[in-house]
Amino acid sequence: MLSPRAILIGILAVAVVCLIVAWAELVTAQIMIGFLQLPPVALVGLFALVLANKAMRRISTRLGLSPPEIAAIYCMMVIAAMTSSRGLMEDLIPMLVGVNYFANPGNQWQQIFFGHIPQHLVPWDTGGGLEQRPVIAFFEGLREGEALPWAVWLGPLLNWLIPVLAMFAAFLCLATILRRQWSDNERLSFPLVQLPSEMIREQHGPFFRNPLMWIGFAVPAIIFAVNGIHNINPALPLLNVDININRYFLSPPWSSVGFVRAYVSPGAVGFFYLLPVELLLSFWSFYLLAKVQDVVFSALAFPPLSNPHGMGSGYVNYQTAGAYFVLVICFGAAALPHLKAVLRRAFSRSGPVGEDELIPYRTAVWGLILSLAVVAIWFHRAGMALGLAVFLLLVYVFVQAIIMARGCSEGGLPMAEGSFTPLDISAMLIRPSALGARTLTSVAFFDTLFARDLRGLLLTAFLDGQKLGDEVGLRRRRLLLVFIIAIAVAIPMAAAIQLWLPYHRGALGLYSFPYRRNNIQFFQENGAFLQGETRHAYGAIASFVVGGAIASVLSIMRVRYVGWPFHPLGYALSASWTTTVFWFPMLVAWLLKWSIVHYGGMRLYAKARPFFLGMIFGEFTSAVLWTLLAAFWDLRAPFFPWP
Repeated sequence: MLSPRAILIGILAVAVVCLIVAWAELVTAQIMIGFLQLPPVALVGLFALVLANKAMRRISTRLGLSPPEIAAIYCMMVIAAMTSSRGLMEDLIPMLVGVNYFANPGNQWQQIFFGHIPQHLVPWDTGGGLEQRPVIAFFEGLREGEALPWAVWLGPLLNWLIPVLAMFAAFLCLATILRRQWSDNERLSFPLVQLPSEMIREQHGPFFRNPLMWIGFAVPAIIFAVNGIHNINPALPLLNVDININRYFLSPPWSSVGFVRAYVSPGAVGFFYLLPVELLLSFWSFYLLAKVQDVVFSALAFPPLSNPHGMGSGYVNYQTAGAYFVLVICFGAAALPHLKAVLRRAFSRSGPVGEDELIPYRTAVWGLILSLAVVAIWFHRAGMALGLAVFLLLVYVFVQAIIMARGCSEGGLPMAEGSFTPLDISAMLIRPSALGARTLTSVAFFDTLFARDLRGLLLTAFLDGQKLGDEVGLRRRRLLLVFIIAIAVAIPMAAAIQLWLPYHRGALGLYSFPYRRNNIQFFQENGAFLQGETRHAYGAIASFVVGGAIASVLSIMRVRYVGWPFHPLGYALSASWTTTVFWFPMLVAWLLKWSIVHYGGMRLYAKARPFFLGMIFGEFTSAVLWTLLAAFWDLRAPFFPWP
């Protein structure tokens, strides 16, 4: 049973999280603590809540919160962190003004796009030219005495809430449908839930009293402290946690290896220690194989294949796209008995009711269909061809989102990011320029808001929240109310903060990615298509087929041979930003875990586990503390190796 005080505390926590995330990611611009699928700010908030709860219980047991109540507040903080970061606001708000501010006679965006942008969807006059005060003030700051133009933003944001809330509802329904199969039938480990679960159950366990945990905590804490003090006094030493490997590959064909960095992150090593050895081996080895492919393609003078949405060449990215589709088919085949039962309930009322689920199965199926229909129709009315809108949505929800969720629930990836967009798939058969300027304008908005930057994907929060609820005794129907309240509070709170910050500090002086890159990327790309740029469809199709074939072989081998060392999920995610950032911690975690299990067995693995959980806890706590120090004393925060 959730008490009103738990909901009230959760609402206050949502407000605090929205403020901290906005300051850390946009102002400090060094510490990304909101877009991860296990947001550091939520984990540190949970720690503070657990400590406060222990203190209150010493006064009176009646004053303390129960584990289900603590879990509910934690889930609200996770939703708030994602919503105020890349899960929504850092994409939505900059997107609505970037196309106007960065339009110029050279890129011809005014001629290409402005006439196809519905007036009610943006806070500027689509027929009024480039120099518009609400847009200029957003990027350059308000003049002295000038008021923030709240009124021009209200209508567009309310209109955009229609597809946003419909998509969130679709994810709630999809999480309901997937939960039993992934959690009960396949028994996925949900690694991102393990540390919060340990902390919530602390009043019945020894987590905070384990010396190994605090030794692990100290490792990243010392690194952050040294680097933070270096920023204050550069004469003191710096511990490099960002090793540039590209400087060793300067001449062709090695220079074609692309972006290669080794990020030294004890917290990431702690995360990946929780994963099976075969998954770890697959992640880092397939990443390195993708880099070898890039070099080989360059050495053999393959024609460039454009796809700027992953961290490999277009050939590698389209291979991973093929792998995504094959894996979704494999997951669907494994879940076929469960899915048949759910669909029988939805269409004939003869299957399981799902009365103990987040939403009854019949409601979940029809809710998913109706929610996606709302999004498709909304974008169609905004200018997108209806057939394309349906196609983009199906790829986004049933391919990209499911693979990202699987990467978190099974692969333990703390960041959800892909290597292609739905338009990349349609471009294999239809030239983007053939879609026309009106459709490509709305596609630019769709990709920016949903399909490109998948970090902060709420589907994973809904799945992890259900798993956490199961472990601490929080009923799923209560959890549904928790999710709804968190979203309802976080959206207006995050919107207000992230309008106030740019107008008072100038977006050009804030973190560059949301304000000068992500918000205009697809207008740049789609504008180039309309001005004559094409894509090599044959190379894309061939790579897509090859990637699907490789994923099929890996899936078959994994099923037929016990001990097969390679997991197809590692291949599918080999060109993602997630693997690009974490390949080195994955390699380190694999070496450590293989050695520990090989020489000490599972008993030693279990004994060492608190040390690795401590490294996660220490790195995330340090990130949040240095964010607060940077905010209050105007310091430069140390680099957080989770870019």
